[in-house]
Amino acid sequence: MTVIHSEVQKGVKAPVGLMKAVVYEGYKKIGLCYKEIPKAGYGEVVIKTTATTICGTDVHIIHDEHPVERYRTLGHEHVGIVYEVGEGVEGVEIGERVMCGSCTPCGSCYYCQKNLSSQCVGPEGNFTTPGGWRLGNTIDGTHAEYFKMPFPQYNLTKIPDELSDEAVLLLTDIASTGIAAAENAQIQIGDTVAVFACGPVGLCAIAGARLKGASKIIGIDGNPQRLSLAEKMGADITLNFNEVNVVEEIMKLSHNRGIEVAIEALGKEQTFQQCLKVVRRGGCISSVGVYSGHIEIPIEHFAGGMGDHRIVTTLCPGGRERMKQLMSLVVHERLDLTPLITHHYKIDDAIEAYRLFEQTEDQIIKPIITF
Repeated sequence: MTVIHSEVQKGVKAPVGLMKAVVYEGYKKIGLCYKEIPKAGYGEVVIKTTATTICGTDVHIIHDEHPVERYRTLGHEHVGIVYEVGEGVEGVEIGERVMCGSCTPCGSCYYCQKNLSSQCVGPEGNFTTPGGWRLGNTIDGTHAEYFKMPFPQYNLTKIPDELSDEAVLLLTDIASTGIAAAENAQIQIGDTVAVFACGPVGLCAIAGARLKGASKIIGIDGNPQRLSLAEKMGADITLNFNEVNVVEEIMKLSHNRGIEVAIEALGKEQTFQQCLKVVRRGGCISSVGVYSGHIEIPIEHFAGGMGDHRIVTTLCPGGRERMKQLMSLVVHERLDLTPLITHHYKIDDAIEAYRLFEQTEDQIIKPIITF
């Protein structure tokens, strides 16, 4: 990752009318620069960011594994305060603490009406758009002092006073995504579930499997710290792939029948193949990783194509009600994501946060960038 030097003065407020923002500069290049503070048009709100965090998808963008425009402001996980309210927006006041999901559905398009909000194509119905993920993708994101929240009437979610920024920040993407991976797999009470890769999304998938009633949850990773966190999030058994043959161990645990659900949370061919090998007939592979390469499904690992298997994929569900559901889990102490937050940075040091996160150094799981 190359750092693009800019004229941003660290430790000094941005000039009047400008803000600091982390932008995509090209292949493996990001920069901290000044941008104009956005203005709220009709039906829009501008949010003053109080906290945001880096996601693995941001790293995929930097590696050109997901295309965005050059100088796009990155980021899609956030907590903030309403800064400006445009005409036509009702029930929103300046100064309120708010959040929204990383996918921001319009509420009225074909996919929203089909209850597939993450695939939202907007009221204009442009079916070539890449779904409802807009922040840091098709519009400027949250790694800036201010940003516009898309379709606020459907997405702006007020945060209860008793919840801190850190308590809700990770709900906006990784929790919604990881829990949805468990939901879409249709985990039943008593199922055995294996989660391949205990990164942020995988850890949330473990929490989701526990919430859905799985009786045995297996976390797989090569990082002892992440395996320890997997236990905190609800894993009953952890397997270090550097020490054991994961497929053989899972088959032993299932008496060679295979398991009901395998969740792939990394986005790699190897872990996807392992999921194929351990899932039982009639079982489900829930894929939530972002794949940047070719994926094959060898027929010999798929019961000759006649095993009643299911493969489901998940993109982060969005919308105000989704965020309220997840916040209720935090309020009632059914979900605690704060152990995943391992590092804190100011916006001036965001480049270093990206470097550390990209290289997975210093036992980093999720860094918070504050303003």
